[in-house]
Amino acid sequence: MKDRSGVAVGIADGVGGWSDSGVDPGVFSQALMYHAARYAKRGWADDSYPSSANSTEDSMQPWELTPENCLELAFNAVLRDTLVDAGSSTGLISTFNARSGLMKAANLGDSGFMIIRNRTALHVQEPQTHFFNCPKYEEQLSKIPRRMRQPGLITDSPKDADLYECRLRHGDIVLCYTDGVSDNVWPQELVAISSVITRQGGSEQEIAQNMADTVVEYAMKAMHRKDRVSPFEHAAALERQRWAGGKVDDATALAILVSEEVHEPSSEVPIV
Repeated sequence: MKDRSGVAVGIADGVGGWSDSGVDPGVFSQALMYHAARYAKRGWADDSYPSSANSTEDSMQPWELTPENCLELAFNAVLRDTLVDAGSSTGLISTFNARSGLMKAANLGDSGFMIIRNRTALHVQEPQTHFFNCPKYEEQLSKIPRRMRQPGLITDSPKDADLYECRLRHGDIVLCYTDGVSDNVWPQELVAISSVITRQGGSEQEIAQNMADTVVEYAMKAMHRKDRVSPFEHAAALERQRWAGGKVDDATALAILVSEEVHEPSSEVPIV
């Protein structure tokens, strides 16, 4: 984010049903994240950061880019983008304030995230759904050409996103993921994976990458198994529906490691 005031991350999961209409489901979601990244680079993690730039544009009063603001700006940019004909996607944006450690998140649809602290799940974000297996992205965060519009579509907007914030601590781990992960991997399994990868050591970047890779690899194996109860099977049973094992889907995961650095004030005596 602007002036290294923080970090913004995001996940978008395209609706595969668009392929039946000859639309690449990945174009909308990729465009959503592309435009989100553009806005994140221009926004501050909060509005108290003084600008260090000299240009007229950058010397303006800092403005906080909240996750919900970023999601709405990115969505509107996709609607204007002539390279995106149609599509739908979930949207998850999180920002991390480098100075205060405050995490903010806006989540629309059934992607999600969890915060792990001291090998325990501190928070697991619940997916948004209209009803079982109908996430709040069915035809939403959508760009629908007039020729494809039909009555009875379920629609949502970035303003419908669930909001969350939490002040993070040194050593916390934040995992963000699509429903290909959460439908097949239990939260306690994600905690176990993070603990194993952390103990293996390496640089912070290596640990984060290995953790995300391992989560996706585990989810891809679990979704093809019929001999274990998956989170999706459990949710189906609560709705009196039959389902055995995992649910095959695309899987994406991000891992964020929280590290606090203390900058000691300079001990040099100024020359007067």
